[in-house]
Amino acid sequence: MRARIEAFIEAQAAELDAARNTQLAYARDLRIFGEWLESQGFEDLSVTQQQIEAFLVACDAEGLSRATRARRLSAIRQFYRFAYEEGWRPDNPAIQIAGPGKDRRLPKTLSVEEVGRLLAAAAQAGRTDADRRRNRCLAELLYATGMRVSELVGLPVAAVRGDPRMLLVQGKGGKERLVPLTPDARAAVADWVTARDAAQEKIVRKGGAESKFLFPSRGKEGHLTRHRFYMLIKEIAVVAGVPPEKVTPHTLRHAFATHLLANGADLRAIQTLLGHADVATTEIYTHVLDERLKALVLEHHPLAEG
Repeated sequence: MRARIEAFIEAQAAELDAARNTQLAYARDLRIFGEWLESQGFEDLSVTQQQIEAFLVACDAEGLSRATRARRLSAIRQFYRFAYEEGWRPDNPAIQIAGPGKDRRLPKTLSVEEVGRLLAAAAQAGRTDADRRRNRCLAELLYATGMRVSELVGLPVAAVRGDPRMLLVQGKGGKERLVPLTPDARAAVADWVTARDAAQEKIVRKGGAESKFLFPSRGKEGHLTRHRFYMLIKEIAVVAGVPPEKVTPHTLRHAFATHLLANGADLRAIQTLLGHADVATTEIYTHVLDERLKALVLEHHPLAEG
């Protein structure tokens, strides 16, 4: 089964341009599924719908979340669709299995005051002056645009040349969108680009190649990794005096959307800025505001006492 999974992943990458993280998730979930099949004495190419459902029941018994079970079923469906298309088996045994759905949790967010403290702290967090300028730029850009962290760390430096008022972001599936930059974000970008270019000039003088990324790194990806930025934002939270467990790159994206909505922004506009394919994904932010409004009424309405 391992060889068939590898063929499936390669096809996903070549034909569907699946993101690297999606490929890794599919490979991991299918590997777990394959190990379970082996433990039960089942063959992957002769597996039945009932056996796949038994696997999902076993996942539920492990206490896995609905989101994880839904993701595993999605991987299995895609794998057997590929198996059918390749002629490995005559049908897709997973096609009629109803998924468990996903937990609809309200996204954690931050107050405007907490975000202000984080932005101020970002300019002070770091061992060197260049680190502090980079960290300020990262935080300002993330809150100003609501970008996904993968979009942020992978930004090409060409996207910010010339002090642009709008930033072209390449999102999921290669889809591009324009997001406006705030004056503070533009200032932070200009300051960081000066430091970045100076460092890159030194590398070029020593015979190295100039990086194409805004946030270059010597790692294999060539740019700051998502994991490293995740750790950075935690360090910034400590400096800011904001509980680190409240702060992730994603909570700053949530804060961007929630604060815009709270100040009267149109939901469709926020959908475009976030790069959501479906406005239903964006609508979860209205629930965040609903909860806040409910708390406001219960706290301040004269008839809510008792």
